[in-house]
Amino acid sequence: MPSTSADRGAPTRRRLIAASLVGSLGDGIYVPLTMLFVHALTGLSLTAIGAGLTLAGLCALAVMPAVGVAIDRFGAKRVVTGALLLRAAGFAAYPFADSYPAFLGVALVVAVGMWASSPGQQALIGEIARGAERDRLLAWDRSLRNAGMGVGSLAAAGLLAFNGTAGFTAAAAALAALFALAAALVSRIPAVRATPRPPTGQQDGYRQVLADRPYLLITAANFLIAFGYTAQAMALPVFLTRDVGLPDALAGAVFAVNTAFVALLGVPVARLTLRGRRPRTAALGAVVFALSFAAFALLPQLVSGSRALVATLAVAVLYTVGELVHSAPAQSLSVQAAPDRLRGRYLSVYQLSWSLCRTIAPLLLGLLLEAGAWQLWAVLALMVLTGATALLRAEPALPSHATGTRATDATAAPRQAGLR
Repeated sequence: MPSTSADRGAPTRRRLIAASLVGSLGDGIYVPLTMLFVHALTGLSLTAIGAGLTLAGLCALAVMPAVGVAIDRFGAKRVVTGALLLRAAGFAAYPFADSYPAFLGVALVVAVGMWASSPGQQALIGEIARGAERDRLLAWDRSLRNAGMGVGSLAAAGLLAFNGTAGFTAAAAALAALFALAAALVSRIPAVRATPRPPTGQQDGYRQVLADRPYLLITAANFLIAFGYTAQAMALPVFLTRDVGLPDALAGAVFAVNTAFVALLGVPVARLTLRGRRPRTAALGAVVFALSFAAFALLPQLVSGSRALVATLAVAVLYTVGELVHSAPAQSLSVQAAPDRLRGRYLSVYQLSWSLCRTIAPLLLGLLLEAGAWQLWAVLALMVLTGATALLRAEPALPSHATGTRATDATAAPRQAGLR
């Protein structure tokens, strides 16, 4: 029999958070060094690696509908454990991928594990907790993931000090161990639920998801707003060094400021933002994003020299405020609005908004950077404002427990002891 929320208590939530932290350390090591990592271990050209990683990512996207079905049929715990083990196996195999077909196979395994982890993790949190407790657990998960990414990035920087492939081979072994450890932690979480059967005659599966227009609208809104997140890593460093005139080393300070603030303030800010209606608060965060993009567009015309760094950091703080205000209610909205029996399918569809954005972003952001110094930020501001409008339009049609009124959250789940 599945254990109840009271039976699981704080130990279950701590195991989940520990697994998230361990996995994010692995992401922090791998993501900044992806191209160098694969090049050092396989000896392939950067062009071949880029094409292979893109192909693997697109193939992994095609697997996402099956991931949603697996979550609903077998439970999120098994899917998350399997995804982490796939990533562990992939990184363990990277040093032996001595041909292009072998590299493509390993890259596909890693990509499937990576894309499946996010909806699986959110669905698992949805199974473990409800109402306000679910919001708090999502906030802790997001905040500690940022912290783990930051620490992992520092470890990745240290690997660059090694000569030859020794550091990258050690990184592959460390990544395999980290994801295997994360899988072991998730496997120790007690069974959380039996899969509910749909009522007789009720529309089921992805047909119901595709018929749920309010949920598709918040998914489309997230797709547009997600470009604001991807711009920080993909486009902002180029803009700051080319158009603002910052040294390469100082351009990385913006990412460090963002990561530190999100890790430190994610949970307390989430407590504040989740007191209001989730669509409205998420839309407010998108508006703050747009203001920061307008400020970035003006930087090359207004500042130069030593003042450029101070002004850039100030705008980076404004950008981070937008992320903090938007991220918690938007993520919570996607989980709370998904019905229990189809949560895996719903969250897999929502995850496509992130995945498609990350697939399209390199091309779109590159074209906008080539267009000039301000065109990138103007288009991004328009996109996130359109996303904010979509969130507000979706609110009236969403269930009240998803939009986040205090009354519905209070009745959905009493306050529980545990992570604070």
